[in-house]
Amino acid sequence: MRFRAPLLCSLLAVLPTLGLSLFVGRALAAPPNEAKAPAGMELQAVAAADEAAAAEAGVAAADAKPGQPDADDDTRFLRLTRENGALKALEVAIVHCVPKNGGQKAPTVDLVAAVHVAEPDYYAELNKRFAKYETVLYELVAPEGTRVVPGRGKGGSPVSMMQRGMTDMLELEFQLEGIDYQRENMVHADMSPEQMAKSMKRRGESLLQMFMRVLGYSLAKQGTSGGQDAKMLAAMFAQNRALALRRAMAEQFEDMDGMIQAIDGTEGSTLIGERNKKALEVLRKQMAGGGKQFAIFYGAAHMDDMLERLQNDFNLVPKKTEWLVAWKLSEDAPGDERETPEKAVPQRAGR
Repeated sequence: MRFRAPLLCSLLAVLPTLGLSLFVGRALAAPPNEAKAPAGMELQAVAAADEAAAAEAGVAAADAKPGQPDADDDTRFLRLTRENGALKALEVAIVHCVPKNGGQKAPTVDLVAAVHVAEPDYYAELNKRFAKYETVLYELVAPEGTRVVPGRGKGGSPVSMMQRGMTDMLELEFQLEGIDYQRENMVHADMSPEQMAKSMKRRGESLLQMFMRVLGYSLAKQGTSGGQDAKMLAAMFAQNRALALRRAMAEQFEDMDGMIQAIDGTEGSTLIGERNKKALEVLRKQMAGGGKQFAIFYGAAHMDDMLERLQNDFNLVPKKTEWLVAWKLSEDAPGDERETPEKAVPQRAGR
């Protein structure tokens, strides 16, 4: 089959755009057969909310020196590491936030940046860590109280099918299958589909509009991609296709700040800002109940805004950052976590 150049360019632009929902900021909307809702609640709107995933954007990944944060790592929750110029791993951050008042020890909040398709070891490590918190707040665009049922993460919506296809292609694991949402300390902290739709209507937003903005940004970047399109195409036919695709797609995420700006703009958005507000409303209620040790498990695209709100509204400040390997990008990639000194934690102010 002969591809015309414009068609090929469009296909190559769409792939990383859709891939955004796998790596950062995905609305974990569960189709009816993926989640269990409280009695009397309808899940008809959940599948529609799932399609919001394709429009969500991510944060950039830093080009780091071997085993060390890049100079710009203090503004990121997702990064690439390299060794001797070769890609080593895609890593995500856990940022530990403490009271600004040094004499106060609690409450503490860890911002756990989510990658929605990752190594099984990554999810296993998170499951171990989540067991140590009093409360873990998680994202899931679904009716209040919805819980993901183990072993029922296969959905039939177009976005779910796309994501599962990419999961298989990259030989990784899907978050809904890797994370144990049945623990007593796991608390739903997100909008319902109805709340999300109402907020988007009020703000004059549409999923198609946001998707087209991200797609347009991807197409515009092709002119300055430095051969990334060729790498992506070559990866499709590589002997180790899964590893080659991971590397090619990971490099696409080294310049994703523009993507998140395309989604969020100067006025914010429902997909990020309004959902963050909802999560922090739940956090405040949990704190009022006497809790002291919390984690917020949300897509990495949410975390800059989430951190700013914790600083401004909860008087919490970041103290340290740990990095976990989400994707191995070489045969001998590390599988351990790394800790970043206090001075290198995310500190982005304002949007």
